[in-house]
Amino acid sequence: MTTSSELIGVIERRSAHNYHPLPVVIREAHGAWVTDVDGRRYLDCLSGYSSLNFGHGNEKIVAAAQRQLARLTLTSRAFYHDQFAEFCAGLGDLTGKDMILPMNTGAEAVETAIKVARKWGYEVKGVQPDQATIIVMEDNFHGRTTTIVSFSTDPDARDGFGPYTPGFKIVKYGSVEAVREAIDADTVAVLVEPIQGEAGVLVPPDGYLTQLRELCTAENVLMIADEIQSGLGRTGRTFACDHEGVVPDMYVLGKALGGGVVPVSAIAANEDVLGVIKPGQHGSTFGGNPLACAVGSAVIEILRTGEFQDRAARLGEVLHARLGELVGDGVVTVRGRGLWAGIDIDPSLATGRQVSEALMARGVLAKDTHGSTIRLAPPIVISEEDLLWAVDQLVDAISSFR
Repeated sequence: MTTSSELIGVIERRSAHNYHPLPVVIREAHGAWVTDVDGRRYLDCLSGYSSLNFGHGNEKIVAAAQRQLARLTLTSRAFYHDQFAEFCAGLGDLTGKDMILPMNTGAEAVETAIKVARKWGYEVKGVQPDQATIIVMEDNFHGRTTTIVSFSTDPDARDGFGPYTPGFKIVKYGSVEAVREAIDADTVAVLVEPIQGEAGVLVPPDGYLTQLRELCTAENVLMIADEIQSGLGRTGRTFACDHEGVVPDMYVLGKALGGGVVPVSAIAANEDVLGVIKPGQHGSTFGGNPLACAVGSAVIEILRTGEFQDRAARLGEVLHARLGELVGDGVVTVRGRGLWAGIDIDPSLATGRQVSEALMARGVLAKDTHGSTIRLAPPIVISEEDLLWAVDQLVDAISSFR
């Protein structure tokens, strides 16, 4: 099996069809470019849904992983290991929080945030046992575990997986008043994506996060920011919340925290919140393992300089200025912040899938969502020349449907 068609044939027969990938089989990658098994190169404009913010094969991250691979990869949390202190302190400093709790995947981090918020609600706020509720947003995407899909409004993610976990109230995204009306004595947290990525890179109204922060403080409710996709440089700041100077009670992090090398996730909060977790109440065999910590520390060190944040902001201005020119010419709307864009294709021309396939034929990898929307989120290491070339291919792809 050496060609794309041969490999895809086996994959389609022997693996569950829980994804609908574009028909490309990637073999190697460097920076913002990938190469398939047939030798064709593509510009990666998805970055593993922001897992590869710092590029494929980032030298600092790969070197950290290689050093650690040769020394120690796993102890479980039954013992301490020498990489854990640096990772916890570094991520705590980056987020401005006292403590972190590491896990592996983003969904695990969200599940952790839910558990911590409920425990805080019972032990600190005084909510009666088993009555805690968490307010979440329409069109959210926080993962696909059974608890998380219980409060999804996406039929593909939710339907057929009941019975559903209770304890969540769904309100309109971007409306502080909707949150205010939903809060009651049993509310322990508001879980929000500062920018909704899977929904199509939806940016809330200006001031939304600030008002949400003020409301949560006034009502003694935890504000939990899911920055798994939006955080760690993607939007031109370390966190998307930084655009409004907002500090949530809890950050939920993942994807880019592992540098595209290993799964690394975590929540970060102060001791008055995370201190409610005691030994035996939560954990993971691989959570906070030595390899993950070494990689995570390398990512944190990269972010300390601010170089990637500044680059994402500068290239984001270039990207959005160019995309804005397409509105009314095959593009209905463009949204986003930093090096992240959701582009609504005129549905009378083509679907998002069709445009993504046309882009692939032109050497650009992107992905559709919700019918007519495509997302662009290239690695932050992309050159301005390559970025503009990708938009040129989008223009050409759209024109091909006229």
